[in-house]
Amino acid sequence: MRIFCTIVCLLAFLTFLGAYGEPALKDNDYVIEKFVVGLESPTTIAFEGNDILALQKADGKVRLVRNGILQETPVLDENVTNEGEQGMLGITTVGTKVYLYFTESTHDGGKPLGKRVYSYDWNGQRLVNKTLVKDLWATQTYHNGGAMVTDKKDSVYLVVGDAGRYGKLQNHPTGEPDDTSVILRISPSGPYYAIGIRNSFGLVVDPVTNALWDTENGPTDYDEINMVTPNFNSGWDVIMGPANKDDLEKLPGFSGYIYHDPKFSWEQPVAPTGLSFLSSNKFGYRSDSLFAGDCNFGNLYRFTLNQNRDGFVFNSAQFSDLVVNKDDKLDEIIFGTGFGCIADVVTGPDGLLYVVSLSDGIIYRIMPKHIFGLDIESFVAYVIVPSVIAAAIIGLWYRRKFS
Repeated sequence: MRIFCTIVCLLAFLTFLGAYGEPALKDNDYVIEKFVVGLESPTTIAFEGNDILALQKADGKVRLVRNGILQETPVLDENVTNEGEQGMLGITTVGTKVYLYFTESTHDGGKPLGKRVYSYDWNGQRLVNKTLVKDLWATQTYHNGGAMVTDKKDSVYLVVGDAGRYGKLQNHPTGEPDDTSVILRISPSGPYYAIGIRNSFGLVVDPVTNALWDTENGPTDYDEINMVTPNFNSGWDVIMGPANKDDLEKLPGFSGYIYHDPKFSWEQPVAPTGLSFLSSNKFGYRSDSLFAGDCNFGNLYRFTLNQNRDGFVFNSAQFSDLVVNKDDKLDEIIFGTGFGCIADVVTGPDGLLYVVSLSDGIIYRIMPKHIFGLDIESFVAYVIVPSVIAAAIIGLWYRRKFS
Protein backbone atom coordinates (compact mmCIF):
# COMPACT_ATOMS: atom_id res chain seq x y z
CA MET A 1 0.00 0.00 0.00
CA ARG A 2 2.82 2.45 0.84
CA ILE A 3 4.55 1.66 -2.48
CA PHE A 4 1.28 2.22 -4.36
CA CYS A 5 0.74 5.55 -2.58
CA THR A 6 4.26 6.68 -3.42
CA ILE A 7 3.76 5.87 -7.10
CA VAL A 8 0.42 7.71 -7.19
CA CYS A 9 2.07 10.74 -5.59
CA LEU A 10 4.86 10.58 -8.17
CA LEU A 11 2.37 10.49 -11.05
CA ALA A 12 0.57 13.49 -9.60
CA PHE A 13 3.89 15.32 -9.31
CA LEU A 14 4.82 14.51 -12.92
CA THR A 15 1.38 15.67 -14.08
CA PHE A 16 2.02 18.96 -12.30
CA LEU A 17 5.11 19.65 -14.42
CA GLY A 18 2.97 20.38 -17.47
CA ALA A 19 0.28 22.30 -15.62
CA TYR A 20 1.64 25.83 -15.94
CA GLY A 21 -1.10 28.24 -16.96
CA GLU A 22 -1.12 31.35 -19.14
CA PRO A 23 0.21 33.61 -16.37
CA ALA A 24 3.96 34.16 -16.41
CA LEU A 25 6.54 34.97 -13.77
CA LYS A 26 9.45 37.37 -14.23
CA ASP A 27 11.65 35.20 -12.02
CA ASN A 28 12.67 31.89 -13.57
CA ASP A 29 13.31 30.37 -10.12
CA TYR A 30 9.55 29.92 -9.61
CA VAL A 31 6.73 28.13 -11.42
CA ILE A 32 2.95 28.45 -11.55
CA GLU A 33 0.47 25.64 -11.04
CA LYS A 34 -3.24 25.78 -11.82
CA PHE A 35 -4.01 24.41 -8.39
CA VAL A 36 -7.83 24.62 -8.50
CA VAL A 37 -10.05 25.23 -11.53
CA GLY A 38 -13.81 25.45 -11.94
CA LEU A 39 -14.69 28.09 -9.34
CA GLU A 40 -17.34 30.67 -10.22
CA SER A 41 -16.11 34.23 -9.60
CA PRO A 42 -14.07 33.45 -6.47
CA THR A 43 -13.44 36.49 -4.27
CA THR A 44 -11.21 35.16 -1.48
CA ILE A 45 -10.00 32.04 0.30
CA ALA A 46 -9.04 30.92 3.79
CA PHE A 47 -7.22 27.85 5.04
CA GLU A 48 -8.65 25.46 7.66
CA GLY A 49 -5.66 23.25 8.27
CA ASN A 50 -4.72 22.04 4.80
CA ASP A 51 -8.27 22.52 3.50
CA ILE A 52 -9.22 25.64 1.55
CA LEU A 53 -12.57 27.41 1.91
CA ALA A 54 -13.25 29.45 -1.25
CA LEU A 55 -16.01 32.07 -1.59
CA GLN A 56 -18.04 32.44 -4.78
CA LYS A 57 -19.24 36.01 -5.19
CA ALA A 58 -22.53 35.78 -7.06
CA ASP A 59 -24.19 32.61 -5.76
CA GLY A 60 -23.25 32.84 -2.06
CA LYS A 61 -21.58 29.43 -1.99
CA VAL A 62 -18.55 28.44 0.04
CA ARG A 63 -16.60 25.70 -1.73
CA LEU A 64 -14.20 23.21 -0.18
CA VAL A 65 -10.83 22.31 -1.68
CA ARG A 66 -9.47 19.14 -0.07
CA ASN A 67 -6.20 17.48 -1.13
CA GLY A 68 -6.10 19.89 -4.08
CA ILE A 69 -9.53 18.74 -5.35
CA LEU A 70 -12.56 21.04 -5.56
CA GLN A 71 -15.40 19.18 -3.85
CA GLU A 72 -18.70 19.11 -5.71
CA THR A 73 -21.00 19.92 -2.78
CA PRO A 74 -20.69 23.41 -1.22
CA VAL A 75 -20.07 23.50 2.52
CA LEU A 76 -22.44 26.50 2.77
CA ASP A 77 -24.93 28.25 0.50
CA GLU A 78 -26.20 31.67 1.60
CA ASN A 79 -28.64 34.02 -0.16
CA VAL A 80 -26.76 37.06 -1.45
CA THR A 81 -27.52 40.07 -3.56
CA ASN A 82 -24.81 40.19 -6.20
CA GLU A 83 -25.15 43.35 -8.28
CA GLY A 84 -21.92 45.28 -8.76
CA GLU A 85 -19.57 44.85 -5.78
CA GLN A 86 -22.09 42.93 -3.68
CA GLY A 87 -22.06 39.22 -2.90
CA MET A 88 -20.02 36.79 -0.80
CA LEU A 89 -17.07 39.03 0.02
CA GLY A 90 -14.93 38.16 3.05
CA ILE A 91 -13.68 35.27 5.17
CA THR A 92 -11.27 34.70 8.04
CA THR A 93 -10.81 32.00 10.67
CA VAL A 94 -9.96 31.67 14.36
CA GLY A 95 -9.26 28.00 14.95
CA THR A 96 -12.39 26.21 13.73
CA LYS A 97 -14.49 29.38 14.03
CA VAL A 98 -15.13 30.88 10.58
CA TYR A 99 -16.27 34.47 9.98
CA LEU A 100 -18.03 35.44 6.74
CA TYR A 101 -18.99 38.89 5.43
CA PHE A 102 -21.59 39.15 2.68
CA THR A 103 -24.46 41.26 1.38
CA GLU A 104 -27.44 39.21 2.48
CA SER A 105 -30.67 38.92 0.52
CA THR A 106 -34.01 37.13 0.67
CA HIS A 107 -32.84 35.02 -2.28
CA ASP A 108 -29.85 34.98 -4.63
CA GLY A 109 -29.93 38.17 -6.69
CA GLY A 110 -32.81 39.59 -4.65
CA LYS A 111 -33.16 42.84 -2.74
CA PRO A 112 -30.43 43.47 -0.17
CA LEU A 113 -31.17 43.04 3.51
CA GLY A 114 -27.83 44.50 4.58
CA LYS A 115 -24.11 43.90 4.94
CA ARG A 116 -23.64 41.30 7.65
CA VAL A 117 -20.94 39.36 9.43
CA TYR A 118 -21.80 35.86 10.66
CA SER A 119 -19.73 33.31 12.53
CA TYR A 120 -19.91 29.56 11.88
CA ASP A 121 -18.31 26.44 13.28
CA TRP A 122 -16.29 24.26 10.91
CA ASN A 123 -16.93 20.57 11.63
CA GLY A 124 -14.66 19.31 8.88
CA GLN A 125 -17.50 18.87 6.39
CA ARG A 126 -19.87 21.81 6.75
CA LEU A 127 -20.16 25.31 8.18
CA VAL A 128 -22.75 25.08 10.96
CA ASN A 129 -24.14 27.08 13.91
CA LYS A 130 -24.70 30.35 12.05
CA THR A 131 -24.55 33.32 14.44
CA LEU A 132 -25.01 37.01 13.60
CA VAL A 133 -21.96 39.00 14.72
CA LYS A 134 -22.38 42.40 13.04
CA ASP A 135 -25.27 44.04 11.14
CA LEU A 136 -23.97 46.98 9.13
CA TRP A 137 -25.55 49.90 7.33
CA ALA A 138 -27.58 48.96 4.23
CA THR A 139 -25.56 47.66 1.31
CA GLN A 140 -24.71 49.68 -1.79
CA THR A 141 -23.86 48.32 -5.24
CA TYR A 142 -20.30 49.61 -4.85
CA HIS A 143 -17.59 50.24 -2.23
CA ASN A 144 -18.62 47.58 0.27
CA GLY A 145 -15.03 46.50 0.88
CA GLY A 146 -14.96 42.97 2.23
CA ALA A 147 -11.43 41.90 3.12
CA MET A 148 -11.11 40.21 6.53
CA VAL A 149 -8.11 39.06 8.56
CA THR A 150 -7.20 37.64 11.96
CA ASP A 151 -4.12 38.85 13.84
CA LYS A 152 -1.76 36.85 16.06
CA LYS A 153 -3.90 37.63 19.12
CA ASP A 154 -7.03 36.21 17.39
CA SER A 155 -8.61 39.65 16.87
CA VAL A 156 -10.77 39.74 13.73
CA TYR A 157 -10.79 42.77 11.41
CA LEU A 158 -13.05 43.80 8.51
CA VAL A 159 -12.57 46.67 6.05
CA VAL A 160 -15.69 48.44 4.75
CA GLY A 161 -15.71 51.00 1.91
CA ASP A 162 -17.54 54.33 1.82
CA ALA A 163 -20.68 52.93 0.08
CA GLY A 164 -21.14 56.37 -1.51
CA ARG A 165 -21.44 58.11 1.86
CA TYR A 166 -19.94 61.52 2.70
CA GLY A 167 -19.87 62.09 6.45
CA LYS A 168 -17.45 62.33 9.34
CA LEU A 169 -15.88 58.95 8.58
CA GLN A 170 -15.06 60.32 5.11
CA ASN A 171 -13.42 63.40 6.69
CA HIS A 172 -16.39 65.73 6.31
CA PRO A 173 -17.24 68.01 9.24
CA THR A 174 -20.81 66.72 9.59
CA GLY A 175 -22.67 63.43 9.35
CA GLU A 176 -23.12 60.69 11.89
CA PRO A 177 -20.75 57.69 11.90
CA ASP A 178 -22.39 54.79 10.03
CA ASP A 179 -19.77 52.01 9.79
CA THR A 180 -18.56 53.09 6.34
CA SER A 181 -14.97 53.96 5.27
CA VAL A 182 -13.60 52.06 8.25
CA ILE A 183 -11.66 49.08 9.48
CA LEU A 184 -13.71 47.43 12.21
CA ARG A 185 -12.43 45.13 14.88
CA ILE A 186 -15.18 42.54 14.84
CA SER A 187 -14.02 40.21 17.60
CA PRO A 188 -13.47 41.29 20.26
CA SER A 189 -15.57 44.31 19.30
CA GLY A 190 -14.07 47.73 19.74
CA PRO A 191 -14.05 51.29 18.35
CA TYR A 192 -13.13 52.01 14.75
CA TYR A 193 -9.58 50.80 14.17
CA ALA A 194 -9.23 53.10 11.13
CA ILE A 195 -11.32 55.65 9.23
CA GLY A 196 -11.13 57.58 5.94
CA ILE A 197 -10.93 54.56 3.62
CA ARG A 198 -12.51 54.92 0.18
CA ASN A 199 -12.63 51.20 -0.61
CA SER A 200 -10.45 48.14 -0.12
CA PHE A 201 -10.12 44.53 -1.20
CA GLY A 202 -6.94 43.72 0.72
CA LEU A 203 -6.16 43.28 4.41
CA VAL A 204 -3.23 41.36 5.91
CA VAL A 205 -1.31 41.00 9.17
CA ASP A 206 2.48 40.87 9.21
CA PRO A 207 3.27 37.46 10.80
CA VAL A 208 6.43 38.92 12.37
CA THR A 209 5.30 42.29 13.77
CA ASN A 210 1.49 41.72 13.93
CA ALA A 211 1.06 45.05 12.09
CA LEU A 212 -2.04 45.48 9.93
CA TRP A 213 -1.69 46.49 6.25
CA ASP A 214 -4.28 47.26 3.57
CA THR A 215 -4.68 48.11 -0.09
CA GLU A 216 -6.94 51.02 -0.98
CA ASN A 217 -8.60 51.92 -4.27
CA GLY A 218 -8.59 55.50 -5.52
CA PRO A 219 -10.92 57.21 -7.98
CA THR A 220 -9.16 58.54 -11.11
CA ASP A 221 -5.74 58.66 -9.49
CA TYR A 222 -3.77 57.13 -6.62
CA ASP A 223 -4.23 53.63 -5.30
CA GLU A 224 -2.43 52.86 -2.05
CA ILE A 225 -0.71 50.33 0.19
CA ASN A 226 -0.86 51.37 3.85
CA MET A 227 0.47 50.13 7.14
CA VAL A 228 -2.57 50.65 9.34
CA THR A 229 -1.67 51.65 12.87
CA PRO A 230 -4.38 51.86 15.58
CA ASN A 231 -6.61 54.95 15.14
CA PHE A 232 -5.37 55.48 11.58
CA ASN A 233 -7.01 58.11 9.33
CA SER A 234 -6.38 57.25 5.68
CA GLY A 235 -7.57 60.65 4.50
CA TRP A 236 -10.47 59.99 2.11
CA ASP A 237 -12.20 61.91 0.68
CA VAL A 238 -9.76 64.77 1.14
CA ILE A 239 -6.59 62.80 0.36
CA MET A 240 -5.61 59.88 -1.86
CA GLY A 241 -1.92 59.17 -2.37
CA PRO A 242 0.78 61.17 -0.57
CA ALA A 243 -0.48 64.42 0.97
CA ASN A 244 0.86 67.92 0.46
CA LYS A 245 0.62 70.80 2.91
CA ASP A 246 -2.67 72.09 1.45
CA ASP A 247 -4.23 68.62 1.72
CA LEU A 248 -3.28 68.32 5.38
CA GLU A 249 -4.78 71.72 6.18
CA LYS A 250 -8.10 70.59 4.70
CA LEU A 251 -8.18 67.39 6.77
CA PRO A 252 -10.48 67.65 9.81
CA GLY A 253 -8.75 66.91 13.08
CA PHE A 254 -10.78 64.07 14.53
CA SER A 255 -9.71 63.37 18.06
CA GLY A 256 -7.55 60.26 18.38
CA TYR A 257 -7.25 59.54 14.64
CA ILE A 258 -3.95 60.30 12.93
CA TYR A 259 -3.18 60.59 9.21
CA HIS A 260 -0.12 58.88 7.69
CA ASP A 261 0.99 58.84 4.06
CA PRO A 262 0.77 55.53 2.18
CA LYS A 263 3.79 53.26 2.14
CA PHE A 264 3.36 53.06 -1.64
CA SER A 265 1.04 54.53 -4.28
CA TRP A 266 0.15 54.07 -7.94
CA GLU A 267 -0.63 57.40 -9.62
CA GLN A 268 -2.56 55.57 -12.33
CA PRO A 269 -5.09 53.27 -10.61
CA VAL A 270 -4.48 49.53 -10.98
CA ALA A 271 -7.19 48.38 -8.53
CA PRO A 272 -4.93 46.64 -5.97
CA THR A 273 -6.64 43.78 -4.17
CA GLY A 274 -5.28 40.99 -1.98
CA LEU A 275 -1.86 41.11 -0.38
CA SER A 276 0.23 38.65 1.58
CA PHE A 277 3.52 38.46 3.45
CA LEU A 278 6.03 35.69 2.86
CA SER A 279 8.27 34.54 5.67
CA SER A 280 9.00 31.10 4.28
CA ASN A 281 12.47 29.79 3.52
CA LYS A 282 10.87 27.93 0.62
CA PHE A 283 11.01 31.22 -1.26
CA GLY A 284 14.68 31.81 -0.46
CA TYR A 285 15.70 35.40 -1.03
CA ARG A 286 12.05 36.31 -1.68
CA SER A 287 11.05 35.34 1.85
CA ASP A 288 10.85 38.81 3.44
CA SER A 289 8.45 40.25 0.89
CA LEU A 290 4.97 41.66 0.60
CA PHE A 291 3.07 40.47 -2.47
CA ALA A 292 0.01 42.27 -3.88
CA GLY A 293 -2.29 41.67 -6.83
CA ASP A 294 -4.35 43.96 -9.02
CA CYS A 295 -7.61 43.55 -10.90
CA ASN A 296 -7.11 46.01 -13.77
CA PHE A 297 -3.97 44.47 -15.30
CA GLY A 298 -3.60 41.03 -13.69
CA ASN A 299 -0.20 41.88 -12.24
CA LEU A 300 1.35 40.30 -9.17
CA TYR A 301 3.68 42.75 -7.41
CA ARG A 302 6.53 42.05 -5.00
CA PHE A 303 7.79 44.64 -2.52
CA THR A 304 10.99 44.17 -0.51
CA LEU A 305 10.53 45.06 3.16
CA ASN A 306 13.00 47.24 5.01
CA GLN A 307 14.74 45.97 8.13
CA ASN A 308 12.04 47.33 10.46
CA ARG A 309 9.24 45.90 8.27
CA ASP A 310 7.47 49.25 8.26
CA GLY A 311 8.18 50.23 4.66
CA PHE A 312 9.86 49.18 1.41
CA VAL A 313 13.28 49.48 -0.15
CA PHE A 314 13.88 49.95 -3.88
CA ASN A 315 16.88 49.84 -6.18
CA SER A 316 15.42 52.30 -8.66
CA ALA A 317 15.64 56.03 -7.97
CA GLN A 318 12.28 56.51 -9.68
CA PHE A 319 10.55 55.05 -6.60
CA SER A 320 12.30 57.39 -4.15
CA ASP A 321 8.98 59.23 -3.79
CA LEU A 322 7.23 55.88 -3.06
CA VAL A 323 4.96 56.44 -6.06
CA VAL A 324 4.60 54.74 -9.44
CA ASN A 325 4.16 57.81 -11.58
CA LYS A 326 2.48 57.45 -14.95
CA ASP A 327 5.74 57.30 -16.90
CA ASP A 328 7.62 55.04 -14.46
CA LYS A 329 8.61 51.50 -15.39
CA LEU A 330 7.24 48.69 -13.24
CA ASP A 331 9.98 46.12 -13.84
CA GLU A 332 11.40 46.23 -10.30
CA ILE A 333 8.08 45.51 -8.57
CA ILE A 334 6.32 43.14 -11.01
CA PHE A 335 6.74 39.50 -10.03
CA GLY A 336 4.15 38.02 -12.41
CA THR A 337 1.63 38.93 -15.12
CA GLY A 338 -1.44 37.54 -16.84
CA PHE A 339 -3.49 36.42 -13.81
CA GLY A 340 -6.69 38.15 -14.95
CA CYS A 341 -8.55 40.03 -12.25
CA ILE A 342 -6.70 39.00 -9.08
CA ALA A 343 -9.09 38.97 -6.12
CA ASP A 344 -6.86 37.59 -3.36
CA VAL A 345 -3.27 36.62 -2.57
CA VAL A 346 -2.67 34.23 0.35
CA THR A 347 0.32 32.41 1.83
CA GLY A 348 -0.66 28.83 2.62
CA PRO A 349 0.40 26.69 5.59
CA ASP A 350 2.84 25.02 3.16
CA GLY A 351 4.67 28.34 2.78
CA LEU A 352 3.65 28.67 -0.89
CA LEU A 353 1.80 31.54 -2.53
CA TYR A 354 -1.82 31.19 -3.70
CA VAL A 355 -3.32 33.67 -6.17
CA VAL A 356 -7.11 33.78 -6.63
CA SER A 357 -8.30 34.94 -10.07
CA LEU A 358 -11.87 36.27 -10.05
CA SER A 359 -12.04 36.35 -13.85
CA ASP A 360 -10.39 32.96 -14.50
CA GLY A 361 -12.18 31.05 -11.72
CA ILE A 362 -8.80 29.58 -10.80
CA ILE A 363 -6.60 29.38 -7.71
CA TYR A 364 -3.01 29.50 -8.92
CA ARG A 365 -0.17 28.24 -6.74
CA ILE A 366 3.36 29.61 -7.03
CA MET A 367 6.26 27.49 -5.86
CA PRO A 368 10.04 27.54 -6.14
CA LYS A 369 11.47 25.70 -9.12
CA HIS A 370 14.38 24.38 -7.08
CA ILE A 371 14.11 21.90 -4.21
CA PHE A 372 17.26 21.14 -2.25
CA GLY A 373 19.24 22.97 -4.94
CA LEU A 374 17.66 20.99 -7.81
CA ASP A 375 15.07 22.12 -10.34
CA ILE A 376 11.78 20.20 -10.20
CA GLU A 377 12.58 17.96 -13.16
CA SER A 378 15.95 17.02 -11.65
CA PHE A 379 14.41 16.55 -8.21
CA VAL A 380 11.94 14.07 -9.68
CA ALA A 381 14.63 12.31 -11.75
CA TYR A 382 17.34 12.13 -9.11
CA VAL A 383 15.38 11.99 -5.85
CA ILE A 384 11.75 10.89 -6.29
CA VAL A 385 12.24 8.23 -8.98
CA PRO A 386 15.18 6.50 -7.24
CA SER A 387 13.24 6.62 -3.96
CA VAL A 388 10.24 4.94 -5.57
CA ILE A 389 12.41 2.27 -7.20
CA ALA A 390 14.27 1.61 -3.95
CA ALA A 391 11.00 1.37 -2.05
CA ALA A 392 9.65 -1.10 -4.62
CA ILE A 393 12.79 -3.29 -4.41
CA ILE A 394 12.73 -3.28 -0.61
CA GLY A 395 9.06 -4.13 -0.66
CA LEU A 396 9.57 -7.09 -2.99
CA TRP A 397 12.52 -8.32 -0.92
CA TYR A 398 10.46 -8.01 2.28
CA ARG A 399 7.54 -9.95 0.80
CA ARG A 400 9.76 -12.77 -0.51
CA LYS A 401 11.66 -13.06 2.75
CA PHE A 402 8.71 -13.10 5.10
CA SER A 403 5.85 -14.48 2.96
